[in-house]
Amino acid sequence: MDERQLIYRIAFSRIKGMTMGAAHHLTEMLGSEEAMFTLDVREIERRTGFGSHVFTSALRDEILAKARSEAEFVKAHGISVLYYTDDGYPRRLLECEDAPLLIYAKGKCDLNARHCVSIVGTRNATLYGINFINKLVGDLASRLDDLLIISGLALGCDITAHRAAIKAGVPTVGVVAHGLDMIYPAENRNDAARMACGAGMVLTDYPSHTRPFRGNFLARNRIVAGLSDCVVVAESAADHGGALYTARLAQEYNREVVALPGRTSDHYSGGCNKLIRKNVAALCTSADDLIETMGWTGKPIEGDQQPLFREYSDEEQAIIDLLTREGEARVNQITAHTGLPVGKLMGILMELEMEGVIMALPGSRYRIA
Repeated sequence: MDERQLIYRIAFSRIKGMTMGAAHHLTEMLGSEEAMFTLDVREIERRTGFGSHVFTSALRDEILAKARSEAEFVKAHGISVLYYTDDGYPRRLLECEDAPLLIYAKGKCDLNARHCVSIVGTRNATLYGINFINKLVGDLASRLDDLLIISGLALGCDITAHRAAIKAGVPTVGVVAHGLDMIYPAENRNDAARMACGAGMVLTDYPSHTRPFRGNFLARNRIVAGLSDCVVVAESAADHGGALYTARLAQEYNREVVALPGRTSDHYSGGCNKLIRKNVAALCTSADDLIETMGWTGKPIEGDQQPLFREYSDEEQAIIDLLTREGEARVNQITAHTGLPVGKLMGILMELEMEGVIMALPGSRYRIA
């Protein structure tokens, strides 16, 4: 779209409460998004048949000024803007009544891929959930053509899914709850950069300078659910959590929901077990389960299948045990605990981080991912 059209579409999308249905109705009556901001108030009321505080010149001028600023930001930072009438707008989102009118994206991938899988779960992912996600994504990558992995770029299950997709050479989309002038949490900036620079896309419906308020995370989950054919819940507590909210949204959107079962004594399997027990989610322990649930045709796995849990070396297990017990530790603490030379230790830490088992924090600190 040209710059003029971009400004008016951004402005139109920023009118509070504007849905796709309302937008379609208004543009039919007014002729274009631009008319909403250029016609006289009386003319707008005449064409629409009703009055609104939105039609006041002061409010429209304020919205338009913010849209011009946003258009400059978008152009300066190479951000793509997808409007709901564009061919490139995700067709699955068009099925959702509360889908955003406009989305901002950094990166490039096909949001209309043949197989779109959202993977969600707790920020406090355990090794059980991490290993499941890594194997699931790896196997799906080898079994399905034209695959897209979607998640929310949060800690725990989300970032594990993104990293597993990058490792498997599959495009991945991170849907964030803020503007694209920042990345939250900051620990995931490098992953977001890799996605934006070739491994997928970072996407949001929030303009720049929107900070990650609590309510934004719940709102962005409608996009995580709406972009997908199915939502995989890897781990979640039984009584709360964004993953359970995303599962409910997916059900409302007529998307399939699958969940990894766990022991009844495991806190972060409680939500998954509840979804399965209430027939909200189908049981899923492997790529085969998901492919069968979706009715997809997958390529057979060549060679021996890898086990869900790989064997960790004594040195790796010592690091994992320390971080599990202490919560987090600095490199010098890990060195003292394991007795490993710093050079060898850094290599092991890097490998565990790439597998999504641990995560690096500022100040040369590490914790379980």
